[in-house]
Amino acid sequence: MTQARESWGTRFGFVMAAAGSAVGLGNIWKFPYMTGENGGGAFLLIYLGFVLFFGLSLLMAELVIGRTAQLNPVGAYRKLGGPAWVPVGLVGIGAGFLILSFYIVVAGWTVAYIFLMARGALDNPDAEALGNLFGNFVSNPYEPVMYAGLFMILTAAVVAGGIGSGVERASKLFMPLLFVILLVLVGRSVTLPGAGEGLSFFLTPEWDKVTGKTVIAAIGQAFFSLSLGMGAMITYGSYMPKHHNLPADATMVAGLDTLVAILAGLLILPAVFSAGLNPSSGPGLTFITLPAVFAAMPGGMWFGLLFFILLAIAALTSAVSLLETVVTWLIDERRMSRLRATIGSASIIFLLGIPSSLAMGPWSEFKIYGKDILSFVDFVTSSILMPLGALAMALFVGWYMGQKAVIAITNDGTLRVPMIRLWLFMLRFVCPIGILVVLYNGLVA
Repeated sequence: MTQARESWGTRFGFVMAAAGSAVGLGNIWKFPYMTGENGGGAFLLIYLGFVLFFGLSLLMAELVIGRTAQLNPVGAYRKLGGPAWVPVGLVGIGAGFLILSFYIVVAGWTVAYIFLMARGALDNPDAEALGNLFGNFVSNPYEPVMYAGLFMILTAAVVAGGIGSGVERASKLFMPLLFVILLVLVGRSVTLPGAGEGLSFFLTPEWDKVTGKTVIAAIGQAFFSLSLGMGAMITYGSYMPKHHNLPADATMVAGLDTLVAILAGLLILPAVFSAGLNPSSGPGLTFITLPAVFAAMPGGMWFGLLFFILLAIAALTSAVSLLETVVTWLIDERRMSRLRATIGSASIIFLLGIPSSLAMGPWSEFKIYGKDILSFVDFVTSSILMPLGALAMALFVGWYMGQKAVIAITNDGTLRVPMIRLWLFMLRFVCPIGILVVLYNGLVA
């Protein structure tokens, strides 16, 4: 007998889990420095526009595939489109698998920084000294691997509990906690001396600074911040009851994801301007610049501790969705038990992550097409596999499913969905063009 498929216990639980999948290091780590590098307020508005008209359409498409098929990405494409579409599902599974292998490395850094902050090792306003500390840590052959392993164990523990007792329960706990911490930190940041300059930079658009690079960066950020093209939303959609209002739930997920990105900008940019530091300092903004900001403010250790706990929570909720995608595939396709699928896939992903960690230190001289191992795996997944998976998905729903997708998203015609024809038009024409821009830019960058 086939075991009955689990489903989300509550609508709130699904929204928190899906928002947790979308909310990750990309929102809190990447979005603020991308805003800093691309002129502030103008980038924010362009990003919001692309989330609304581009990201939301793709998010709804992924969810409708999963909910209609009630299967993992591979099984969903096979059931709805036949064997010819199976490679699209495999691309998503492969992308998520590889992303998680290096994601646990960076997430491990956030866990390590919780301990470093707690013991006062980051209590130094000198950004250069903090840069040396960060460099020494990530180049260590053992410590980052240990923290990546610890993070992988935490992720596996949540997934092993199943959808209701594991993923949903954890999401209902961690996501509200994430918002509480964010609001506390934003409240402190915007009241720092000189924070107004950072608020002005973030919220005031300077359209004369907008270039083609700004627009492309905004499209890419909107695309990646919603976890599109790697099967996670298809997987989460497969546990979604058929009576749920899918467009409303998808809008809430996209809204919460965007809200976190905005709050992260309100947290980080005013604090950086308050300290007189550079908002366009790239990825080092989080692990080098911000600790210097915390060290210079009263009670900074406690705010710094909250910040890195926030980062770790965001990373965990995203990592859970990536691992769940692989585990669901093994359960559906290979008939494995959840525990065996979780332990097996988590172990292999951790082993694959070790080279990405060593690429920051002992293996830094080893290059693949001029990139270190971590950067190369990131490039293959974010610049090739994810855009290809999303492009095929948009074409599949827009053209292959077509009217069947409209029927599915309106709950067999019982649900009124405004502008449903516009959604189909976006998937058929606009989204593919946007994804091709992301793909081209990733390949030539």
